Amino acid sequence: MRIGIGYDVHTFKKGRKLILGGEQLDYPEGLEGHSDADVLVHAIMDSLLGAAGLPDIGVYFPDNDMSFRDISSIELLARVGRIIKEAGYTVANIDTVLILEKPRISDYAEKMKKNIACSLGVDSKIIGIKATTTEGLGFAGRREGAAAQAVSMINEL
Repeated sequence: MRIGIGYDVHTFKKGRKLILGGEQLDYPEGLEGHSDADVLVHAIMDSLLGAAGLPDIGVYFPDNDMSFRDISSIELLARVGRIIKEAGYTVANIDTVLILEKPRISDYAEKMKKNIACSLGVDSKIIGIKATTTEGLGFAGRREGAAAQAVSMINEL
């Protein structure tokens, strides 16, 4: 059994779609980034790669490579799933927390879990998604951006 942690943060930007957990949320701003800027999925990818002792997502999907411009992070997560499988591991558990003031994610959480599970070829029951605010403190509290943390456990095949 191996455990990894991941963290990601992006600023909000008008004119972008807000994608979290591979799901488009109804919100007037999206997150700025080279890909779709899905902070939740980015944190998950780094936690899985870290658990396997592999480099972070910037090595596999650099932001100066135009082939990844506006790409779906769920597609990148599927690639990470294949990378860790090739390294000899399978996903045992993923737990996450989104850090943002708005929007509330309760209406979207189950669909996010299903998107992530489908991308990795696992049961959605092994994925936890929670959200918290920062009670108005810091960049997230000022609604300037969103962050996510993820912890993953993987097992040898």
